[in-house]
Amino acid sequence: MPQHTPDQLEELAPLAQLPLLKRLAARVFGSGLSRLRAQHAASWLHGQADGFRSGHSAGVDYGFKEGHAEGLEEGRQVLFISDTRPQELRAPGIDDHLFDDWRLPLSADLKKQIKADVAALLPEYAQPSAAQWKMIFSDTPSTSVVAGAGAGKSTSLVLRILLLTHYLGFELSSMTVVTFTRESRKDFIAKLQDIFALWGRTLSLKEARDVVRTFHSRILPMVRSLPGYSQLQAFETLSTRSLLNDDEGDSNPFDLRINDAQRQQLNACYHGLYTASERFREAVAPLCRHALQLKELERDHPDVQKRMAVTELASKRDEELCDTLEDLWFAAGAWPIQGIEPSREVLQINGALFHCHGYIPQLDAWVVLGFDARENPQITRPGARLAVRAEWAVKRTLFRAFCDKPLIWLENYEAAKRVVASLAGDASAGPGFDYRLKGELGSAPLLDCFVAAASFIENLGLDVCAAVGDMRFAKDDPDRFFFEALSLYWRALEDHLLAQSPPVMTYNRMFSLFGENTPQNFKLLSHEQLRPLSHLMIDEFQDVSPQIVSWLRASLREIRSRGPAMHVGRGAQRSSLLCVGDDWQSIYGWRGSSPQYFIAFNKEFPSPATTRVMLSDNFRSHQHIIDAAEHIVRAAPSIAGKRAKASGEPKALEPVKVMSRDVEDLVARLTEHYNAGDRILMLYRKSSDKLLIEKDIQSIVNVDSSLPPEDRRLKQLTYHSSKGLQADVVFLLGDCQHLTSSPYKNQVYRMAGLGKEGDPEPYDSAQKDEILRLAYVGITRAVQHCYWYLESSEAQGPNVPKASDRIPGDKAFFEDQRVAQTS
Repeated sequence: MPQHTPDQLEELAPLAQLPLLKRLAARVFGSGLSRLRAQHAASWLHGQADGFRSGHSAGVDYGFKEGHAEGLEEGRQVLFISDTRPQELRAPGIDDHLFDDWRLPLSADLKKQIKADVAALLPEYAQPSAAQWKMIFSDTPSTSVVAGAGAGKSTSLVLRILLLTHYLGFELSSMTVVTFTRESRKDFIAKLQDIFALWGRTLSLKEARDVVRTFHSRILPMVRSLPGYSQLQAFETLSTRSLLNDDEGDSNPFDLRINDAQRQQLNACYHGLYTASERFREAVAPLCRHALQLKELERDHPDVQKRMAVTELASKRDEELCDTLEDLWFAAGAWPIQGIEPSREVLQINGALFHCHGYIPQLDAWVVLGFDARENPQITRPGARLAVRAEWAVKRTLFRAFCDKPLIWLENYEAAKRVVASLAGDASAGPGFDYRLKGELGSAPLLDCFVAAASFIENLGLDVCAAVGDMRFAKDDPDRFFFEALSLYWRALEDHLLAQSPPVMTYNRMFSLFGENTPQNFKLLSHEQLRPLSHLMIDEFQDVSPQIVSWLRASLREIRSRGPAMHVGRGAQRSSLLCVGDDWQSIYGWRGSSPQYFIAFNKEFPSPATTRVMLSDNFRSHQHIIDAAEHIVRAAPSIAGKRAKASGEPKALEPVKVMSRDVEDLVARLTEHYNAGDRILMLYRKSSDKLLIEKDIQSIVNVDSSLPPEDRRLKQLTYHSSKGLQADVVFLLGDCQHLTSSPYKNQVYRMAGLGKEGDPEPYDSAQKDEILRLAYVGITRAVQHCYWYLESSEAQGPNVPKASDRIPGDKAFFEDQRVAQTS
């Protein structure tokens, strides 16, 4: 066969590519040549090329298909490899759960048996509802129970303990029920003993007390188990009682009153620090001057406007007034005062000249002597029309409004003695003056202010000295010096208390020893010390503080990390947490508590599985009481889906009656209900309200107080103190208002991560919500009747956020009589 070059092949164009006439001619000549059996080289070459191309293509396709199929089959018979490895290689994740992934072993038969026993042994009114059974039978490691007012949670908690011990064989020593106060602990212990007795188990008082605890009574033995601290005493319970009294840890966590034993330690520490530390003395000096300095009065104040008119007359008689006052002080042995230079400095007040009595170089402040209340108020200067006391009052008002120099007005002889002690450096009795932090409603002794501010900071889980270092104040703000002094004092106080014999420690410091920032300290605890925290049940969980939450989480992590070795030979294995609360009843934010840990329970206490229970039945109040309280509080952030319904015996619906303050009306209604045999709660916001009303109801108070405690039907309490109580009739005296802004609490709130992100005043915002919750607590104490007496809007002040702003005018559950009373 002749060979052809590629160039020759390329010259052979296919027939289909020729023009039409040439194609027809080629077909005619081609057929003739075929009959003659003649060969045309070019045509032959063209055909050969076409055949080569088509044959090669078909051969390749056929060969690939056949060969691929045969090869694939042969390969499968040997080994088939599939690469399923991920393209991105990742490290293992972190298990941050506080619990193992386990469930309580509750079979259907066991649940049926328990329900039958409860039906047989408990009276009909105490039978659990479906939601309460869900709480009792929760089998997940963590459980949050939203229990509104009057939900009957205590019986359900006792039945939960009965389930764990009597039916599942868990040891009582493996569990702790936490209540917040000594009173609630006492009530729960009694109920626990009563119900266990129905199941044939006699629970001794000691056994019950070992289970039912306050947070304080649980942390104290943990710290006492440490070497050298077996006799440790809590600062909050310092007294003449036995150091190891079992009740020592039952202090009210919200009681800030300082007793004599505590004050003795506070003063001793202050004296030592004031003597030794120049920096501390320098920080205290501006506090003393600010505290003693005469407080300013706005010039448009009515008293100022009234007394401005006699400025000239008061100026003319001022020197004689000074002579008279100095004579009174000298006769009382209170003048002159060491540390005060007697100096009649002349000051210009509202364009006229007045005199001071002296000058204090140490404080760079001028001194004016006041009129002691123990002197005869009728004392008059010769020829004067006004009494000395009245002349002094005019001068004081003018100085408050127009004096532009630092001025200390010594109100009485006792105030002078405290100043003398402070100036002389005699700090053995403490600083000797009161102080008022911005945002607080009143002043208090300086060391009391130190304790309150430090406790608030520590309750938020912060270190006092570290928090102070992160605070910021204006250069001339006296609170800046307050917190510098606090930082120095608090460190000295903790060292001073530990140096006592036996050593003393605050509860907050105890909790911080076993918090999330100090997990290594748990290694010092035995299994026996930790085991009671294995199965925790906490009541009133909405009132926990960040400090307590840190301790709880750290304890649960340690228990889990110890694993099965901690539970060898015991029926109770692993750990669990059941928390009962009502975020609408969180009213202790001013002490550092926050409902956010209950609202965001799943986030704050991570668990493989959590049960959420809503106890919506209210066995205390009728629906109007419930709806009125919920209407007030619903504007505050809360757990979604909450709405209570009245249960139990139907009661007549009575609206919450809102009235203007009227003592006669209140006394008449209270007397009527008391004579009808009702139990009554009278709740007040200010102690002055109690004093004002008590004299008008003294006859009823006298009758009631003569009865045995269990028969008394009238209680007078603050709104805060009433939580957990109930009465047929509730009288509410006063509104729930947000009156002040606290710069330092807003700062430490942000440090603790509380409040909404970006909120410059998170503490103030939280308090505006809390006043709504406080009103909710007050209203929901009522079983049948609730009367709310309010001051007029003018008396409350303009633009003051208050709970009564939420009272609607068109709802059946409120009856607002204020309009009718004023018309």
